[in-house]
Amino acid sequence: MGVISLQRLFALLVSFSLLSAVCTADAVKDLQDKGRAAVDAVVAKSTTCTKDKLRVRREWGDITAAEKKAYIAAVLCIIQKPSKLSATAYPGAKSRYDDFVAIHMKNTLSIHGTGNFLSWHRYFTFSYENALRTECGYNGTQPYWDWGRWASSPETSPIFDGSNTSMSGQGEKVTHQSNGLKPAGNGGGCIASGPFKNMMINLGPMAAMADTNPPKNPRSDGFGYNPRCIKRDLSNYLTNRDATTAKIASLITGSKDINTFQTTMQSGTGVHSAGHFTISGDPGSDFYTSPGDPAFWLHHGMIDRTWYIWQSQDFAKRQQVIAGGTSMQGGGKAQTLNDIVDMDVLNVDGKKYAIKELVSTVDGPFCYVYE
Repeated sequence: MGVISLQRLFALLVSFSLLSAVCTADAVKDLQDKGRAAVDAVVAKSTTCTKDKLRVRREWGDITAAEKKAYIAAVLCIIQKPSKLSATAYPGAKSRYDDFVAIHMKNTLSIHGTGNFLSWHRYFTFSYENALRTECGYNGTQPYWDWGRWASSPETSPIFDGSNTSMSGQGEKVTHQSNGLKPAGNGGGCIASGPFKNMMINLGPMAAMADTNPPKNPRSDGFGYNPRCIKRDLSNYLTNRDATTAKIASLITGSKDINTFQTTMQSGTGVHSAGHFTISGDPGSDFYTSPGDPAFWLHHGMIDRTWYIWQSQDFAKRQQVIAGGTSMQGGGKAQTLNDIVDMDVLNVDGKKYAIKELVSTVDGPFCYVYE
């Protein structure tokens, strides 16, 4: 065989490079783009969610430094606002931010592993976004964390790199054990850097993992005042295993009905678990108090985005569909589209909604899409 010429070798390397680019293309974004026409068609006919009112939610890595700082400032603002909950019923809820943690805690067993998991958290995240806008002057939308985009190294992503435009970084390195779901990482202690370094979690714990050891709450319901630092133990173990772009795309394309989609998403090897336990720590891995870590909202922005993309693949047939029960522990009645979602002091404009009003991002109280 003859020696390959430099020109042929260069051409071969270019072809491999192009093939690599194709193989690593964002399959999830492709699905999002594919479904956007169906969503736009609904907006074009709407009298409430019109094109001029449509808001766009984007990935943290795709918004500008100024936009990141505006979002961070709004979160820091909401932390300083007083709680609107009863001080008698919720003595540990000192801030408006704590209200979101408390309402999640109160409903935990009826909003996970249930038929309302997706719709409840859609309204919950929207309520948070709305509070940032109306109570703290934020002009943007809720960003999301694309797990697959940063799967190989969440710690160095713009979300968790610890810079002043991040959601703060890794916890301080402390000796700790595995939580049973992933090996112990390089953190485990209090958040070491970034805008939320000194943020406190005041409520819980309720379902603390073995690697966190938070102090016990003075009340059995977790609503007592129990201030402590936020801990994290970021690693790529679960994102590499369960939340790659390929896994997310497979969840969307491989789920032919809502039951399959939400059950797979919430399984022990699903993207929901992967995101929470990638953050890990206290309160990130406590499924009652997990909203106490401000990265929760970017994670659930992506949960909502993934549902939105799944819906958009067959928009007309994937809106008014529901499956599952009303209790995480099983039993009870089946969930229905007429069941009411009531967020108490978090209700936007004081309004409760039936699940059937919360299934479309461009109908009911919502008017947003993902890019």
